[in-house]
Amino acid sequence: MATKTSSEIIKDGLWHNNAALVQVLGLCPLLAVTSTVVNAIGLGLATLLVLIGSNLSVSLIRNFVSESVRLPAFVMIIASFVTCAELLMQAFTYELYQILGIFIPLIVTNCAILGRADAFASKNPPLPAILDGAMMGLGFLAVLVILGGMRELIGQGTLFADMNLLLGPAAADWLIRPFEHYPDMLFMVLPPGAFIGLGLLIALKNGIDNHLAERRKAAQPEPVSTGSKRVRVTGNIS
Repeated sequence: MATKTSSEIIKDGLWHNNAALVQVLGLCPLLAVTSTVVNAIGLGLATLLVLIGSNLSVSLIRNFVSESVRLPAFVMIIASFVTCAELLMQAFTYELYQILGIFIPLIVTNCAILGRADAFASKNPPLPAILDGAMMGLGFLAVLVILGGMRELIGQGTLFADMNLLLGPAAADWLIRPFEHYPDMLFMVLPPGAFIGLGLLIALKNGIDNHLAERRKAAQPEPVSTGSKRVRVTGNIS
């Protein structure tokens, strides 16, 4: 298998093969915890840490694990890094850890992480595997933050509420309230609002991709026809 270039890995992780918008993986935490930006960032950073660590570990052992125990070994590696992320959150962001609850341990079952370990990290050297994990994690984190910001702004009329849960007392004043006397829209905070928000993001990405494809097609010169021509011959041939 030919290793992808760094630019291809970056584009795939952030856009062309984004785990949330293209592969539509990891929907359970994506839809459940994106009611606020701080929740989205907390889960996204934990997922990013697990992706990078598991991709690196799987790449390092790829030549020493037989096919019969490959998937169980991958799951054990992912579970180990999830435990590390869980312990770090308990130590430094305990209140946010309590809010995210079961969705931190559930990172183990995130198909996006196991999929990258099996489809990419197990077939590539460590450096490309680390880059792939970082880009896939950043792409997933970006979708989490955008969806969380959308739901928080429309649902509660605020942005960056309770950021001190993640970044400490220095972020306590980061709260932005663009609207005065905003009537809370509970619908966007609940799971149906998450489905609608994700659907809008997927539609936006597809629209951008279609627009770029049309521009590329319009910029290409039309092929010149080189078909054979009929030549009429007159006179006698001896």
